[in-house]
Amino acid sequence: MIVVLKNGVHEQKVNDFISGLKSRGFDIHISKGESTTVLGLIGDTSKLEPEALLAYEFVENAQRIKAPYKQASRSFHPADTVIGTIGDGKTVNVMAGPCSVETEEQIIEVAKAVKASGARFLRGGAFKPRTSPYAFQGLGADGLELLKLARKETGLPIVTELMAIHHIPLFEDVDIIQIGARNMQNFDLLKEVGKLKKPILLKRGLSSTVKEFLMSAEYIMASGNENVILCERGIRTFDNYTRNCLDLSIVPFLKKETHLPVIIDPSHASGIRWMVPTLAKAAVAVGADGLIIEVHNNPEKALCDGEQSLTPAQFDETMKVLAKYAAVENRTI
Repeated sequence: MIVVLKNGVHEQKVNDFISGLKSRGFDIHISKGESTTVLGLIGDTSKLEPEALLAYEFVENAQRIKAPYKQASRSFHPADTVIGTIGDGKTVNVMAGPCSVETEEQIIEVAKAVKASGARFLRGGAFKPRTSPYAFQGLGADGLELLKLARKETGLPIVTELMAIHHIPLFEDVDIIQIGARNMQNFDLLKEVGKLKKPILLKRGLSSTVKEFLMSAEYIMASGNENVILCERGIRTFDNYTRNCLDLSIVPFLKKETHLPVIIDPSHASGIRWMVPTLAKAAVAVGADGLIIEVHNNPEKALCDGEQSLTPAQFDETMKVLAKYAAVENRTI
């Protein structure tokens, strides 16, 4: 349930009102805007009628939230969530780097290249979920250390995937923790990262509905972490001419339905290098808050997903074009 308070209410009245609601067993989420204050009631509101709250002269409106995802809902939290500059409406944040960290030389070379082209974050996999048990699984903890070296060299914050609860202590110095598509409904893992204060980049599952996607975000937020970034990375359909099918329509829907930042992964969506720049342009045009793009200094010899990785030169050209698209909406890359 959400309760909208009128402007100019004395702070003590608001505090007393909130204390009364808490005494009835509700947790209260407070969202203060320029003109209104919205209280989100979390708990069993079935016995609390909205009309009863309208008896308070300072309550402007009270209504139940129909969506099962309460904290992710824009009704619950009208203002956009902004994480750094992600979701600020002015910046298209680009996260770039190799699918997997392979060597110190590789990750540092790529990090320097993508920074020079305007990327704001370095992405790279240390732990890699692979369909085949015989495929390269990543360098693990050693890969994390190499990412930190690249961050030290370039100043770029690092984004990397967490696959298991017992790995969480290794991620204390990671700037943004990614939960991959295969773990989108690993609810135990979601609850644990919900206890952290770090931003969580949540990727949509391979065959997940939008509702399921948002309910996974709700797991994280319900555990206390509101810093969630939603990432569309393509879903499975009946066709296979691309690796996945990029659902661009999800961006305007999520921007209307939720307050969370939304980014696009055109690399995993297509799985085809030459398609990535075009899909990236489309993502910017449709209003995505950012992109996560795979870049490798030698894609032909990449240990993972070389066929969808841009070279540094291709990435640089893509960034120049994306800057023009962003400028149309008075945004910057």
